[in-house]
Amino acid sequence: MADNFWNERYNVDHYVYGTRPNAFLTAEARRLSPGSRILIPGDGEGRNGVWLAGLGMAVHSVDGSSVAVDKARRLAAERGVPLKAETANLLDWSWPVGVFDAAVCLFLHFPEPERIDIHARMARALRPGGLVILETFRPAQLAYASGGPRDVALLYTPDQLRADFAGLDILLLEEAEPVLDEGPLHQGQGATVRLVARKPE
Repeated sequence: MADNFWNERYNVDHYVYGTRPNAFLTAEARRLSPGSRILIPGDGEGRNGVWLAGLGMAVHSVDGSSVAVDKARRLAAERGVPLKAETANLLDWSWPVGVFDAAVCLFLHFPEPERIDIHARMARALRPGGLVILETFRPAQLAYASGGPRDVALLYTPDQLRADFAGLDILLLEEAEPVLDEGPLHQGQGATVRLVARKPE
């Protein structure tokens, strides 16, 4: 089971993807305001959710790994910030509809058609004017050893994201080659695709 895989991966004393936020998120957080309601599906050990909570945002962090969620809660407590952290299988979860100011999705990979379904649910979770901020690995990542799935079916292209979020206004859609420094499992040259999209008012 996938959740067992992730529980085993996270069941170590350290934070396998570090405790600092994703660099793309830190660059795009200027689009968000204190008090904003933020959904982070697949937030893992909570590094991104805890960082946004520290900026005064109301964060709902969801992950399929109970071990990761426990670590996210611990990180939030250490930082002294509130974090709503929930363990749930995103494919079965009762996604809220029309309530979030942003959905932040970082390195969350599903095969098709699960990818299409998750992205549609993410878009429906937004209020009018809400944002999707997303970064994932793309197929060129297979040339690098900096992390991510080793299966091309789990890697996303700009065209796939454009189609998945066709009902939103695309503000940014680009291929990037960041040098990752996100804990022991995301280190070195990477190949990602980045999206910022807004739900129409």
